[in-house]
This record gives sequence, C-alpha cells and structure tokens, in this order.
Amino acid sequence: MRAVLYHRYGGPEVLSLGTIEKPIPKDNEILIRVRAAEVTKGDCELRSFKFPVRWFALPLRLALGWSKPKRPILGSYLAGEVVQIGAQVQRFQPGEHVFGCARLRMGAYGEYVCLPESFTLSKKPPNISFAEAAGVPLGGLNALHFMRKAKIEGGESLLINGAGGSIGAFAVQIAKSMGAQVTAVDHPRKEGFLRDLGIDSFIDYTLTDFRQLDQKYDILFDMVANSPLSSSLKVLKTGGRYISGNPTFSKILSAPWAGRLSKKTVIVAFAGERQAELDDLATLLEQGKIRAVLDGIFPMDQASTAHTRVEQESRTGLVILDLGGAEEH
Repeated sequence: MRAVLYHRYGGPEVLSLGTIEKPIPKDNEILIRVRAAEVTKGDCELRSFKFPVRWFALPLRLALGWSKPKRPILGSYLAGEVVQIGAQVQRFQPGEHVFGCARLRMGAYGEYVCLPESFTLSKKPPNISFAEAAGVPLGGLNALHFMRKAKIEGGESLLINGAGGSIGAFAVQIAKSMGAQVTAVDHPRKEGFLRDLGIDSFIDYTLTDFRQLDQKYDILFDMVANSPLSSSLKVLKTGGRYISGNPTFSKILSAPWAGRLSKKTVIVAFAGERQAELDDLATLLEQGKIRAVLDGIFPMDQASTAHTRVEQESRTGLVILDLGGAEEH
C-alpha cells in the first residue's frame, strides 16, 4: 500500500511517498481503507518534535522514538471504509463508512490502517464527505467537551482566544447552538471565515490586546498555550469561567490558587476522545447544526505542502490529505 512516510525528525521535507506492506487486522481490530486524514498541528509537532507545551516532549520522545520515529506513518484523525474485521469484532461490518481517532497508534497517512474496534470510531454521516468527516474528530471532540464544561446558558458572553483553529472553529458553532454571544480573537485573515461561522464580534490580536479592553465576559475559552492566566482572568465578570484547552505546565500548577484568588472558576484540562461525544458530533453533523469547513484537500504526494500550510498558520479551515476518494460521500 502507499503511505506518506517519515524516517527522521525535521521540516516538512522529511515527508515522502512510499510503499509498505498492507496491515492485517487482529481478532479485535478492523481494517480501514482510509479515504481522508486531517493534517493537524499535532502532526507537524510530532514530525519536527517541537512542541509549544514542552513538558510532555520527553515522555513522548521515549514512547515514539528518541533519535528517529518508531512509527513512520503520521495521522491520528481519519475517515474511510471498513474492508475487513477481526473474528471478535461486533461493532462494525465490512462496507461501513466510519470516522474517528487512531490515537498515538497513528497511521492515517497510509491507504490502510488497522485499529481496535474499542477506539473512538463512529459511522460517518451520509450527508458529508470523507474529507469533511476526517476534519471533525480533533476539533469537534475538544470543542464539544470544553463547551459542555463551560455550562453555557442562553445569552451569556463567550470570548474564544484562538478561534480560527480547528478546535476554536467548532467551539464557535457549538457555543452558538447553545445560545452564547461569541467574540472571536484571531489573526485578521481569519475574520471572514469566523464571521461565516456565526461569531457576533471579532478582535484582531495584531492590533488589539483583548486583555486591555473594558469589555467583560461570562466565559473565556483560551486555546493559546502561552496566554497569561492572571491578566486573562481580569476580562471575566464576577463568577466567570476560564477554560484553557491547551495549557502549559506552569498554568496547570497555578490554576488552583488563581481561581481562589480571583473568585472565578478556572478549568485547565485536556479533552479525552470519548465515544459518546463522537456519536453526538455525528448526530449534530447529520442534523446540519455544525459543519467542517475545509481550507484545502491535498493529494498524498503534496503532504509536505499541506504540513507547511498548517505549520505557518496560513489556513482558514481544515487541511485534509486525500488518500483516494476524499470528496466522495
């Protein structure tokens, strides 16, 4: 089978198109013909082994390869067709279209991947393409998890710092469906994209520091890892909620006392990949309440270009790798 491979850490140029043996599913696994995979910031960080949140770099390097990657195929979020199942598999049947998460097993940049049926996988809604489905799990699962933690009530004001990323874009849609008034903070090139998703107002961070404004919010959802906690809390109303979806180690340590001193709720956490939440996303997609907005679809031999687009933060939407039939439903 064909796969996008990397055998050393480095820039996008370390990616190359090659051929490896097609995997065979174990008794508890399903073999998926991958049609599309999302190219994520996490893929770029694993490829280069440079992380904005540095505290987990060491354990990851021990797990995934110290001098070179143990797993030569990136890609943790995919959509495709089940082509074979193991003897013990009960959830899926050959021919079903699925989307979901490969976790740190990765492998979604290959034409075929074997995953345990216990992994977070759901049936793809029939009204969306494989490309759109592949772009949902990362951003959608994180956004749904954190917006539910925010306990949004209708009419509350929500500021999303880093709203133009994959998580932020889904958070905008989910928060709007919950009745929030949403202000987005991001680069001006993403304003049109975010307004199309339904935001109520936009702050251009290249011109304005939202922490210096007089406006107060009920909730701040912060996707910027190095955003200062103390000054961010000042933009919240009394009893407001601060949620960090991409915390640094120092922010994790300071969160408890920062919450007590400010008399505000501080939630610093990482979202899991829960099956029930992916099933809920599938329902929202089928109902048309949320959608995946694509920036571009790239063939396998242009994986390095796709990585460059994600790494340079020049995208407005999701970047998808086409492994054959990505635009089909």
